[in-house]
Amino acid sequence: MTTLKDRPATALLVVDVQNGVVAKAHVRDQVVANIARLVEKARVARVAVVWVQQTDNESFPRGSDAWRIAPELAPTQGEPIVEKAYGDSFEETALERELARLRVGRLVVAGAQTDGCIRVTLHGAFVRGYDVTLVSDAHTTEDFASYGAPPPAQVIAHTNLYWTYESGAQGRDGGDKGCRFQQCAGFCLTSIIICLTAYVPPTLLCRAADSA
Repeated sequence: MTTLKDRPATALLVVDVQNGVVAKAHVRDQVVANIARLVEKARVARVAVVWVQQTDNESFPRGSDAWRIAPELAPTQGEPIVEKAYGDSFEETALERELARLRVGRLVVAGAQTDGCIRVTLHGAFVRGYDVTLVSDAHTTEDFASYGAPPPAQVIAHTNLYWTYESGAQGRDGGDKGCRFQQCAGFCLTSIIICLTAYVPPTLLCRAADSA
């Protein structure tokens, strides 16, 4: 479980789903649609939605079309938008301050790019003491095969595989642990029940498509 004290809440963290990031992403429309479903479910359940937005003068200058969040998604008034300049969404940003204000100790992560900001943010959250769930069909990346990377579908599949088995000290075990079909009165964000008042293992993998 989270090592952060007095952090009972869960938040959906949407990372870098911006025009310039996802324009050429693998199955872009499907992933963005899945993220939109997650966002709507979080709002209905009054679970915090926190947006992360890459902002830099070179590729994503503030106010440019590339910088803007994808048009299928629209942060509502009151939802935090955290600008970042590095891969890790926590690095020199206001993210930790916002999560502390919301008393968040568990994160459900979606966005782009899988082999960049998603991986770095997953680990950044985990080493800071958060429980972290990666939504397996709500993150994507571009095809970087010309640079020697595997095809994007393989990158996504590998990230899903290794995050399923991620684990940490102090009882912070990864894996399914029988939670996939757990029954509770909490918030069913995905196929795994995210119970707001119950323990959820820190590094679970789940699918937006299984959400009803």
